[in-house]
Amino acid sequence: MKILVTGGAGFIGSNIVDAYVAKGHDVEVVDNLSNGKRENLNPKAVFHHLDITSPELGQIFERGHYDVVCHHAAQASVSVSVKEPALDAQVNILGAINLLENSVKIGVKKFLFASSGGTVYGATEHLPAVETLPFDASSPYGVSKVATELYLRVYSSVHGLKYTALRYANVYGPRQDPHGEAGVVAIFSMRMLSGGKPVIFGDGENMRDYVYVGDVVDANVRALTAGDNDCFNIGSGVRVSTNQLFAEMKELTGYKGNDEHGPARAGDLRDSCLNASKAKRILGWSPKMSFKDGLRQTVEWFRNKAK
Repeated sequence: MKILVTGGAGFIGSNIVDAYVAKGHDVEVVDNLSNGKRENLNPKAVFHHLDITSPELGQIFERGHYDVVCHHAAQASVSVSVKEPALDAQVNILGAINLLENSVKIGVKKFLFASSGGTVYGATEHLPAVETLPFDASSPYGVSKVATELYLRVYSSVHGLKYTALRYANVYGPRQDPHGEAGVVAIFSMRMLSGGKPVIFGDGENMRDYVYVGDVVDANVRALTAGDNDCFNIGSGVRVSTNQLFAEMKELTGYKGNDEHGPARAGDLRDSCLNASKAKRILGWSPKMSFKDGLRQTVEWFRNKAK
């Protein structure tokens, strides 16, 4: 297949690109490198240094003749979306529409979308969350994910564009960016290994569902040929508090400091966990990496990177 991966120099996207290339697909990447890194780019993938909102995107599509678009480029911070909702909408909603319009123009066969299993359901009491729950986003970031999923439905019914929306839990693993506000596992890894002080926002009892990036990659491989016009939770179904995460990582890194707490962040959910049984039934997907082993591999990656 000829596949375009947006955000293919980023944490999740670059891991997906590697898997697609390894399976013999012809892969191209669009990334503006605002978060992605050149060092993450697969040398066998064609790279386009471009923003997904750019009008020049049409030229890339016209030359590319893609079979599949795998869309992972995003403004990915909930707290940034709260502070700058217009920026979030510009990138996450208008950028997605730009991609969808160009996909329809050249006859893309399928569109894969990285949605958010935490934010689209909001503060639901029905946990682990299932895909039949109503949308109830409580942040602009969550609203942008909901909006894009709704646009996917429209483009499917109006233009016949097949899609699969993958609603991720909290993804972690090698290549995650420890700078900024997203990715607590990466942030804790870097700070604990470098002698810094990781900060737990709020009381640390916020619960999250963590899924290893390798398992997310597997879902994106399977979705190339399965799960048409549907949405799937991609998570472990296991709830882990930030305090638990801190304790696990303190042991793995040998960190000697104590936990420090800061104020809770606006827009953060108290509790999030996903039921991924639908993905198992239809995609044949289930998480393979245990939380402890995934943390160990992530910490080792950061430790080797620091050498």
